[in-house]
Amino acid sequence: MPTALESFARLRAIIQANGGILNSLRIAWVTDDLKIGTLKGVDKFGNRYYENNRYFFGKNRWVRFADRANFNYDGSQIPPEWHRWMHYMTDETPVEKPLTQRKWMMEHEQNPSGTKDEYVPYSTTRTKIESWTPPQNN
Repeated sequence: MPTALESFARLRAIIQANGGILNSLRIAWVTDDLKIGTLKGVDKFGNRYYENNRYFFGKNRWVRFADRANFNYDGSQIPPEWHRWMHYMTDETPVEKPLTQRKWMMEHEQNPSGTKDEYVPYSTTRTKIESWTPPQNN
């Protein structure tokens, strides 16, 4: 059982690792979590990936999304090579063993739903119910 002094020292280390009190509060506000870990790599979008095996399995790897994402982050912002590592398909990060890019592979894009680039299907069939337009009285 850790003593109060050890717990305080750990809290101090976490705050220092996250950039001070104000940045730690911002990170806790955005992610609802404040952790300390080893930086394993950064992807081309600016997402930072961390690992700390002192945490439970399944919670010991995490991503800190790029600062430009702010509250608008989701899982589709993680590229496939880091997805493999995040979901324990491999223990080697893309930094240690890069994913082989095949010529048929597309460049990763995040899900555009909710943006101006989202896919909206359209129908070419006539509607079954047409709206009524009242006659014009002059």
